[in-house]
Amino acid sequence: MNGGAGTVDGLRLTSVAPTLRGCPWPLARSTARAAAGPLPVERVELAAAAGRTLAEPLVALTDLPAFDTSAMDGWAVAGPGPWRVAGRVLAGRSGAPLADGAAVEIATGAPLPPGATGVLRREYGTLSELASGAPLLRGEVGPGQDIRPRGQECGRGEELLPAGVPVTPAVLGLAAAAGHDRLAVHRRPTVELLVLGDELLTAGLPGSGGRVRDALGPLLPPWLAAAGAELLGGRHVRDDFGLLRDAIRHSPADLVLTTGGTAAGPVDFLHAALEATGGHPLVDGVAVRPGHPMLLAALPGGRHLVGLPGNPLAAVAGTVTLALPLLHARSGREVPATGALEPLAAALPGHPSDTRLHPVRRSAAGLVPLPHDGPAMLRGLARAEALAVVPPGGLAAGEHAEVLALP
Repeated sequence: MNGGAGTVDGLRLTSVAPTLRGCPWPLARSTARAAAGPLPVERVELAAAAGRTLAEPLVALTDLPAFDTSAMDGWAVAGPGPWRVAGRVLAGRSGAPLADGAAVEIATGAPLPPGATGVLRREYGTLSELASGAPLLRGEVGPGQDIRPRGQECGRGEELLPAGVPVTPAVLGLAAAAGHDRLAVHRRPTVELLVLGDELLTAGLPGSGGRVRDALGPLLPPWLAAAGAELLGGRHVRDDFGLLRDAIRHSPADLVLTTGGTAAGPVDFLHAALEATGGHPLVDGVAVRPGHPMLLAALPGGRHLVGLPGNPLAAVAGTVTLALPLLHARSGREVPATGALEPLAAALPGHPSDTRLHPVRRSAAGLVPLPHDGPAMLRGLARAEALAVVPPGGLAAGEHAEVLALP
């Protein structure tokens, strides 16, 4: 299948590039990012856009604010004081024009009456009554004081955010303030999680008969959601070639994510199941510790599969190396090719030839490596703020390491 494009079971296989075997970690990540483009664009209501990615720049449909407003509770005044006070302006209402020497009580966010030259904060003003009973206001206020002028934040037609930005709660708020009812976003990439292994328990204490708890079933779904994916479901698949083959073949997801079965053990059927379903590996093994036997494959119909190792921390390494870059590409997210660089508070030994991913915390002195970083361990990861990328040969204290954020 390393020749031209072909079909399997009547479905076109979209990628038949040569397989990268045991490739360097940076190349594996870039291959995952380039494996597929963004999914189609949809226009959805604001509430449905949360967690998706902007497919178009977010442009202001109005000036913000749309009119001159009071930035404080107090009085809108016209000209020099003292001022005769008459009336009140609340948010959502407009007031009559003010002549010099006049003032009106005003609430934060209320439109500034025409003719007003400033706002005197309530705590800075003093009221007294004239013989006629009319309130007289005294205080110090400069021109334009505590006024939010129209267009202070942005003007109509101004680009507020570029395409490729994840739609966070703050983005939703900005979009609403700028006049949007709907947003153009990419469709969420769908994911089905297949957890492989007869030895896995979903409840109770491990140990009896060699059974272990499934740690990845609870760990991965929130992480995938944070990357903009829609999880169609997760299920356990027994160590059976036919069951795995059929689960891959019939999955409707854009990304089939498996855990375990990526090596060459007696019940590691993933490679054979891929071949039987017409899948073509794009990356088959990565020079990274932990997580070397990870896998990225193209499936018929434009779908993809990422095979994660069964050991928990190794599976996390596979997630940040292959699954997340692919999901970001499918979501249309603009994510930097490399993480930020931060100094190390202590040395991080490296593998002679492979990249290492090590859980770290931040301190005033820099990144602090955490213990319990073995392939089957999660204790270090549970305390970590990030993963440090350690190139072959390691890094000395004070050197800078690339940092991968954790959700």
